[in-house]
Amino acid sequence: MTALTAEVAEPAPPPPPDGSAPKRRGVELTLLAGAVLICVLGHHYVALATAGRTPEPAGRYAAWLAGAALLAHLAVRFRAPYADPLVLPIAVLLNGLGLVLIQRLDATTPAHPTAGGQLRWSALGVALFVLVVVVLRDHRVLQKYAYLSVAAALALMLVPVFFPAVNGAHIWIRFAGLSFQPGEFAKILLAVFFAAYLAANRTALALTGRRLFWKLRLLPGRVLGPILTIWLLSVGLLILERDLGTSLLFFGLFVIMLFTATGRIGWIAIGLLLAAVGAYAVGTFEPHVHSRVEDWLNPFASIDRGEGPGQLAQSLFAFAAGGLLGAGLGHGQSFLIGFAAKSDFILATAGEELGLVGITALLLLYGLLVHRGFCAGLALRDPFGRLLATGLASIVALQVFVIAGGVTGLIPLTGMAMPFLAQGGSSVVTNWVIVALLVRLGDSARRPRPPEEAAA
Repeated sequence: MTALTAEVAEPAPPPPPDGSAPKRRGVELTLLAGAVLICVLGHHYVALATAGRTPEPAGRYAAWLAGAALLAHLAVRFRAPYADPLVLPIAVLLNGLGLVLIQRLDATTPAHPTAGGQLRWSALGVALFVLVVVVLRDHRVLQKYAYLSVAAALALMLVPVFFPAVNGAHIWIRFAGLSFQPGEFAKILLAVFFAAYLAANRTALALTGRRLFWKLRLLPGRVLGPILTIWLLSVGLLILERDLGTSLLFFGLFVIMLFTATGRIGWIAIGLLLAAVGAYAVGTFEPHVHSRVEDWLNPFASIDRGEGPGQLAQSLFAFAAGGLLGAGLGHGQSFLIGFAAKSDFILATAGEELGLVGITALLLLYGLLVHRGFCAGLALRDPFGRLLATGLASIVALQVFVIAGGVTGLIPLTGMAMPFLAQGGSSVVTNWVIVALLVRLGDSARRPRPPEEAAA
């Protein structure tokens, strides 16, 4: 606690590379216009392909998307003028394409429409984006609330245990007809705590401890103990809730941020070893997870038994049917996947209807978003900002890897939502907050320093 308080008292100045960094808000506005145009054209194409006519709420959809993008742009222009010009347009494009894909799947499940609800959650996400950009003028303020953040994160992860399981996992809270997933918000709070604690103890983490072998040191318990305890509590709660995907995400986040703080590659090796041991134990002894491992090892077993293809088999069929260029929006059959087509398996719809080219474009967008987050971390001088930018970018990267790997058969399914693309109010709101924080960090990284700081 003392080290953390001392670190907060005198934070390093946020450092732009030089005093002549261009703002590039015009580039951002141009890219936003292109993103909105792509999404509106996709919205019209889906309606023409599935209903043979222009969608009735087309004007409202276009106006909402353009208005939301413009509002977010104005918030960045006036409150974070030196922010990276690529981050916001990528988020708008991914969110808009997600709405297009959900609208396309609604056409085949008219009894259970979800596009309207996803649109409202997206509006809330954009509103929170604007709020964070406007209110949070300096990211270093978050460092003061490290222990409050971790307490709130653990509370959010504990509450769903007392609610009924949904699809085998206790990760949802349902109240008054609404439902949300608290673990989505907890990942941001844990990233703040990890960044603050590791920044405050970075010297002890890098230099103290007894050498074990190669470049790996056994860190003192007083340094590693608190953060290791928090990590074990969070992962233990998630295992209790049968939320394997978020457990894997938190584990990966912890290892990546520890490696970033210490610069010792041995932590990556230990992390991979522990992840393999933990995954084997949970996959062997936990029935819900074990069934997913069995499906992953033999996705066509249900066909051999005469029971028809399961979700993973249908997903693989959808990717195969998409080929290079895809069947076209509205012309696929990936709705056969079932209830998870709009959430866990929405990437299969993109694969079938947009083809390998479309999937590659989507993954490149995610990769570019993660890259810009890492670039902000590299440009920042204060340790907390560097670690926070790295952690937030890693959250997006880990989610994309876990979900894309699951639906393509690379790893077992974990039941997470593809950022911005999949149906899920908690997910889309949380990812908009992550983007807002990356915008703020990017602004701090590129903002020219005052003359007195530059001279020093």
